[in-house]
Amino acid sequence: MPPEIPIRVNHLFHSLDAKLLELLKSLSEEEWQAQTVAKRWKVKDVVAHLLDGNLRTLSIQRDGYVGEKPENINSYRDLVGWLNQLNADWVQASKRLSPNVLTMLHELTGKSVSDYYCSLDLQAKAIFSVAWAGEEESHNWFHLSREYMEKWLHQQQIRDAVNKPGILTPEYFLPFLESSFRALPFTFRDVEAKEGTCLRISIPLSQEESWFLTREKSNWSVSRKVPAKIDATLHIDANAAWKLFSKSWRAEDAKPFTKVSGDAVLAEKALSLVSFMA
Repeated sequence: MPPEIPIRVNHLFHSLDAKLLELLKSLSEEEWQAQTVAKRWKVKDVVAHLLDGNLRTLSIQRDGYVGEKPENINSYRDLVGWLNQLNADWVQASKRLSPNVLTMLHELTGKSVSDYYCSLDLQAKAIFSVAWAGEEESHNWFHLSREYMEKWLHQQQIRDAVNKPGILTPEYFLPFLESSFRALPFTFRDVEAKEGTCLRISIPLSQEESWFLTREKSNWSVSRKVPAKIDATLHIDANAAWKLFSKSWRAEDAKPFTKVSGDAVLAEKALSLVSFMA
């Protein structure tokens, strides 16, 4: 496991969950059926998926109970396929549940999940590795960052569908971006470049936020430190960035919301970044 600077998100879980409950209680009957950017899911389906995440976290991670295990998993694609089927099965079964019941179950489970996350030793080995960043083993701080991303993303999908802003802010969005960009070195692992070659990725929030991907002797590294030389810059609209990195949008969908300067090939490679199991 690489000695990276940890991303700290523990302090955000309880408030993010409180925002979700406030959001759910504000939804009209029509809004529960609004289409989200996740093409197969309406708002109610996304809420059900978030509940599944809570229940699985408490059962598998906290309680050590694994009710079903994947079989014939021989590749990353096999694992993604199995997870997608798990998600689809749960969402289909949850169509039997009313919005009120889903909200009640979120109230019942949300605090327990946040309490569990906050109890973990950030430097201990995580129960699951962060595979989309190329890791076979991960620390808990990265595992929790991934869990935070999942909760942030699906709440944002709901807010986007019903036009209710609230978490596309530096406080909540920056940890999502910081975690997403930890996948950049893995995304660029087969890209050859001279040592010192640098790509800047900038996203406007309350101010311009930038990350720098730099070629070292045998790999790529990402940081927030401004280098002496920048070979390419990719500017991405904030609302397009979260949709792109979660594979809700494809690169061609995001391109109208980007601006490239310098080495276009290097900059556009970053549009293939995916920081979720997809």
